[in-house]
Amino acid sequence: MDKFYVTTSIPYVNGEPHLGHAMEFIMADVLARYARLQNIPTLFSTGTDEHGGKNAEKAAELKMAPEQFTEQMSQKFIELLKLLNISHDRFIRTTQPEHEKRAQLAWQNLKNYIYKGQYEGWYCVGDEEYFSEQVVKANKGICPEHNRPYERLKEENYFFKLSSFTPKIKAAIETGEFRIVPDSRRNEILSVINAGLEDISISRPKEKIAWGVPVPGDDSQIIYVWFEALLNYITVLGYPDKPDLKKYWPADVQVIGKGILRFHAAIWPGILLGLGLPLPKALYVHGYVTVGGGKMGKSLGNVVSPLEVIQKFGTDAFRYFFVRHIPSYGDGDFNWDRFTAVYNDELADQLGNAVQRTSAMIAKYENSMIGEIPDPEHDIAGYSQAMADFRFDKALEEVWEQVRGLNQYIDETKPWQLADPKTGPRDDEHLSEVLAYIAGCLIEIADLLAPFMPETAAKIKGVFASGVLQPLPSPLFPKQQEPKPASPAA
Repeated sequence: MDKFYVTTSIPYVNGEPHLGHAMEFIMADVLARYARLQNIPTLFSTGTDEHGGKNAEKAAELKMAPEQFTEQMSQKFIELLKLLNISHDRFIRTTQPEHEKRAQLAWQNLKNYIYKGQYEGWYCVGDEEYFSEQVVKANKGICPEHNRPYERLKEENYFFKLSSFTPKIKAAIETGEFRIVPDSRRNEILSVINAGLEDISISRPKEKIAWGVPVPGDDSQIIYVWFEALLNYITVLGYPDKPDLKKYWPADVQVIGKGILRFHAAIWPGILLGLGLPLPKALYVHGYVTVGGGKMGKSLGNVVSPLEVIQKFGTDAFRYFFVRHIPSYGDGDFNWDRFTAVYNDELADQLGNAVQRTSAMIAKYENSMIGEIPDPEHDIAGYSQAMADFRFDKALEEVWEQVRGLNQYIDETKPWQLADPKTGPRDDEHLSEVLAYIAGCLIEIADLLAPFMPETAAKIKGVFASGVLQPLPSPLFPKQQEPKPASPAA
C-alpha cells in the first residue's frame, strides 16, 4: 500500500459531542495509527459540519449569530479529539472559506448533472432531509427522531441526476470495488439501490435557509447542507487542483455511523462519479451506542459525556472499552457497572497485573537486568485479518488471548520458585530465560495494542524494551472501587 487516507464523518454541531462521536473518532484513529506503524504514508481527516437549518435554528434559540455558535461548538469537538488522543492530520470546518470555494467549484463541475425543478415533499429540519409519503404516514406525521411534525414543502430547487448513476453504483458495490462493511449494511444499501435511486434536491431557497454556501450563479439558492458537507472529504485535499487530491484520493476507508449510510453509499458515490473521481475503497459502517440499554437523552436523564468517563478511568481505558466491548458490526451498550468491571478485570487484573508482576520479579531476581529478549513467536494472522475487516473487537480479543496466555504461563512456570527452589541449587540461566521471555511477550502485546491504547503501549515498552528495567511509578490501571460516578451527568 503506497498511502492510506482515512476519514470520519463530520459531526453536525447542533448538539454536544457524545459517546458515539468519540467511538467513531477512536475507530478511525486506530486505523490511522495501524497504517503508520507499517510505515505507510497516512492522512487522517475529521472535522465539523456547520451549515444548514438545524445549526441556524439552534443558534437563534440561543440568541447567537450562526458564526459565533458554530465556532463555539466546533471547538468542543476539537477539545474532545485532544482528550481522546486522536492523531488526525486535518480538521476541516465547512464554514472555512477554502471549503466553501471548493464546494462551489465541485457544483460547477457537476453542472451537466444538475437541473432546476419544482419539488414538493415532506421535510424534517432535525434531519435536514426529505421523507417519502410512506415514511410520513407510518410515523403519523411526526418525526420519531425529533418529535416534531414533518413540514410540507413546495419550492423550486436544483436537482442532481442521481438516478443516472444507479447502474455504476450498484456494480461498484457488488464487485467489491466499493466495499461496504459489514455485509448487513451492504445488503441494506443494495436493497435501496435495487428499488431505484431518484434524482435528489440539492438546494434550498435562501429565504428559507440563509445559513449555507450560495449556489454558484444563483444567489437566491443555498447548496443543500448534506450535499455540500459530503464534499469535505475532497475539499480537505484541495479539490480540484492541489497535489494532495492526486496523492491521497480515493479514500482507503471512510468511517461512518449506520444512520447516514444512504448519503455515503448512494449519494456520495453519485457525486464522485459525476466529478469523474474514483469511489472510496471501503466504507466501514458502525452501529450506535446506547446507555443503560436505552437511547441517550437529556429528558431521560441518562446522558453520559465522554469527558465524565475519561476523568474517572483515563483515555486508554475509554478507548479500549469502546472498540472492544461495543460490537464492531452492531450496536452496543455503555453502563457504569459494566465499564468498571471491564476496567478492573481486564485492564487492572489481567494486563496491569502481568506488567507489575513481571517488573517486580525482574527487579528482585535479576537486579533489574533483562536477559536476551527472544523474537515474538505468536501467530498474529487473526489479528491482522481482524484489522483488515474493521473488526476491532476481534483484534483486541486476539491480543487478550495473549494476555491471558501470558498470565497462565507465569502461573505455570512460577519464576518465584525457580528463584528460590526448595530442592537443589537455583537455576539462574533458566530463570533469566523465563523472565526475558515474559518481558518479550509484554513488548509484543504492547506493539499490538499501540493503535488502540497508545499511551499504555508506550509505557509497557518503556519498562522492558531497553533491556534495563524502568519500573512504572504507579500501576498501569489502579483498581476502581466505585461502580458509579458521584453525581449524574447534567
